[in-house]
Amino acid sequence: MNEWLNEYLFSPFMLSSDGMMAHAGLPPVWTLAVLCAMAFSAVWVCRRQPAAHAPSSVITDWRIRGAFSRWALSSPWVQTVFRLLAAAIFLLAIAAGLWGSDIPERNLATTLTWTIWWTGVIVVVYFVGTAWCAVCPWDSIATWLVRRRLWKRGGETTSLGLRVPRFLRSVWPAIIMFVTLTWFELGWGITVNPYATAVLALSFIVLATFSQLLFERKAFCRHFCSVGRTIGAYAELSPVSLRPVNTDVCASCKTLDCYHGNEDIEPCPTHLLMGTLHENRYCTSCGACTFSCPHQNITWRWQPHRVTEVGEQNLNSPEAWFILALVSLTLFHGLTMLNTWDGLMRGLAAWINPGGGGILLAFSAGMALSMLVPFALYAIAVRSTQALLPEQREFKRLFSFLALPLLPLAFSYHIAHNLTHLIRESQGFIQVLINPFGVDALPLSTAEMHSRHMNPLIPNDITFALQAMLVAVGFYWSLRILQRRIRLVTETPASWRHFSPVLVIVVTTSLLSLWLMMQPMTMRM
Repeated sequence: MNEWLNEYLFSPFMLSSDGMMAHAGLPPVWTLAVLCAMAFSAVWVCRRQPAAHAPSSVITDWRIRGAFSRWALSSPWVQTVFRLLAAAIFLLAIAAGLWGSDIPERNLATTLTWTIWWTGVIVVVYFVGTAWCAVCPWDSIATWLVRRRLWKRGGETTSLGLRVPRFLRSVWPAIIMFVTLTWFELGWGITVNPYATAVLALSFIVLATFSQLLFERKAFCRHFCSVGRTIGAYAELSPVSLRPVNTDVCASCKTLDCYHGNEDIEPCPTHLLMGTLHENRYCTSCGACTFSCPHQNITWRWQPHRVTEVGEQNLNSPEAWFILALVSLTLFHGLTMLNTWDGLMRGLAAWINPGGGGILLAFSAGMALSMLVPFALYAIAVRSTQALLPEQREFKRLFSFLALPLLPLAFSYHIAHNLTHLIRESQGFIQVLINPFGVDALPLSTAEMHSRHMNPLIPNDITFALQAMLVAVGFYWSLRILQRRIRLVTETPASWRHFSPVLVIVVTTSLLSLWLMMQPMTMRM
């Protein structure tokens, strides 16, 4: 018992079953703390009434952050500078992937994309909302190519301006892209392949450019981009958002420049009307509304109790499916990094094709099963809730209605999991920036790998505390949203008993997230 505790409490890293270096899992003491916090949260939320909406504050009125916000909102040129910088770094990473070293930990394409950007962008969503979309290099480069301007409105002949077909006018394309990217990422291993990473990045530019050439506004951002839709979904939980200063001004506005744009500024790329906006999921923080508003009535707001408002939002069926995909695929990422996953896949491949090969087919089967099981369990929970409710409700509407409480669980686990990669695998990134193509570089030695894990950017205890807090907070937010959903059933009053099947899903998903955080995770690079 003491050896087991020492291994988990004091070992900053360990070896997986195949000899690969692995990140240590969450120690038992923090696991116990999370379980206690979850139990307290369950009692606290179930015994209290939902909190009332708290007033929001205008970030531009703040002393330090407000000054930066006012500067960023002062002119389109400020945002253009950031877009140019992001695009330059992005193109450098593509060049490094295409013509640089094939050693992933020495190439800017893989280290920047998978260790710094993708892990970091999810971590900061809570603090900056969808700000990444405002400087996204895919959209920036596509816009410059199609509009042929840095920021001013393009001519009418630069795009066909077709309306998106009805069968594509949802987030189903983003769901399909999300699943496909996960299959390439984990099945083909493009996270450790600089050339494949560069090709993937180029393909995003092509898709974004083709979408702008063909469709009106920015259909790629609203319907097709799985990264943007993931950030948008998570941004629902962020207290940072663009909102009107005074809604009465919006109500009396005759020009609606925030929606239509003006002579210099493009219209809202995702068809949002600021005066009636209550969600963050489709706002790209592009600034078109702030720059075009003749009343200067749009600014950044801080909503400290955003979770309460999220619980009152409506979801359509594709949006509910996207949340379920987020939950299943984030958990699937954790499963694939377990020490036992590789052996399990090899065993399944041998059973599928005894003559050899079949590993990709085995992975595909494992991924499909990892997605189907959560979907099936959720559908059973919805059907059970339908049977328990005192008034009959349509299954499809209830399916969409009950998906939202699962969003915080995906968000909290996604950040907690990404923290491990960001903190432990980003060391040495300065050397990669100095030599982005990895010229004459050698793979990481065992001593270098050992040093990375013995001297992480943040002490292990702080990392474990942050991960434990994230899992506990995600569970608490999920309960808060579910509580608000229950209160929305007003025709025939409902209680926690009627929604107990969904509560079981929330608890089970949280416990699975916690269990995954306890396991050693194999290093990517």
